[in-house]
Amino acid sequence: MGTWGKLGLFAGGLLFGTAGLKILSSKDAKKLYTHTTAAVLRAKECVMKTATAVKENAGDILADAKKINEERDAEAPETVEDASEEAPCCCSADSGKE
Repeated sequence: MGTWGKLGLFAGGLLFGTAGLKILSSKDAKKLYTHTTAAVLRAKECVMKTATAVKENAGDILADAKKINEERDAEAPETVEDASEEAPCCCSADSGKE
């Protein structure tokens, strides 16, 4: 490509860039940006509400699970006997020969 071709591409890019800046700074473009930003903020608010609801439900589930475990611990016998001497082990070599 010759010097004139490169110069033409440069001039075209400059014109396109200048036109692009004018388009981006126009009233219609600003209105579009404003509406888009408003939509993003609404979406963020919706996501935050959902996240809060999920956190609250997780907290309720955790509290219920702790309550269930506390009730099971209260119902369990206080002492645990060593059952290893009372019942023969099923994996010993003597258990299958009797």
